[in-house]
Amino acid sequence: MSRIVIIPHEPARDGARLKTDLPDDYTELAVRAEQTIHELTAPYPLTAKLYEFLINDARLSAHWNLSNYTTVSKLSYNDHGPIHARVVTAYAMQITTLLMSANVPMDVIGSGAGGPDDAFLVILAGIMLHDIGNSVHRVSHELVGLQLAHPILESYLPELYPDIEQRQLIEDFILSAILCHDVTPPPLFMEGAIVAVADGCDMTKGRARMPFDLGKIDIHAVSALAIEEVIIKGGDTMPVEIAVLMSNSAGIFQVEQTLIRKLLVTPLKAYVTVDASTINPGSACDKRIIQSVKLRDGKLSPYN
Repeated sequence: MSRIVIIPHEPARDGARLKTDLPDDYTELAVRAEQTIHELTAPYPLTAKLYEFLINDARLSAHWNLSNYTTVSKLSYNDHGPIHARVVTAYAMQITTLLMSANVPMDVIGSGAGGPDDAFLVILAGIMLHDIGNSVHRVSHELVGLQLAHPILESYLPELYPDIEQRQLIEDFILSAILCHDVTPPPLFMEGAIVAVADGCDMTKGRARMPFDLGKIDIHAVSALAIEEVIIKGGDTMPVEIAVLMSNSAGIFQVEQTLIRKLLVTPLKAYVTVDASTINPGSACDKRIIQSVKLRDGKLSPYN
């Protein structure tokens, strides 16, 4: 499975983008993530078409950019803008592809609302729109995101779903994913679970560099700076393994609080495992308290 990289979103109109200085090791994710998204959505024409609609929507661009300004500049949080949206979309498409290959049941399909293409579309729309409520405020951003997402979806879903009843079902699934992406409340549907877990996968050091450079020095920032890479791949015992490479075992805090916290309260816990390992464990200049941990029976356990 290809590793992901993201292309920074260009503003729809000159001068419309708010300034955010993104680290090179985050923005250089660009080409491969875009390639991953296009590659994995190619077999699903409805999903691929909605992606093109959304990626070129000026309203969505504005929401992403202001969300980033709000979270990074005002709250000293990590990136919540167009780069984050693409990173997690690529993760979500990778996770969904592996689950589909393993015949893991999707609720869009099980409920009769649609088929595989429709399930992919729900996940893609949910993950791309999940954080736009931050453009208004971080507090209750999930609920605000529902209101901001509705007119965007209403612009494109009628062309993709002429049948009114199916269109409404698909939109309901998307809105559920947005509401549940921070697992408060936990998602009930598999599609929403994928959105929540894919969101939790974006924890590499590049995303955390901006708030750290602005002066945020706490366990959250330090732990995030220890995460070098997140790789989605097929697992030995489960359909999906999320491999986290760390430069320091401090990254385990980030893995547990950002990713596993979400995974364990979703339907995905039966299909996804997490393996976090330090790289260069023999370094003399930085003592590793622990080298590798794996998620087993709902908790992290060390292994050699």
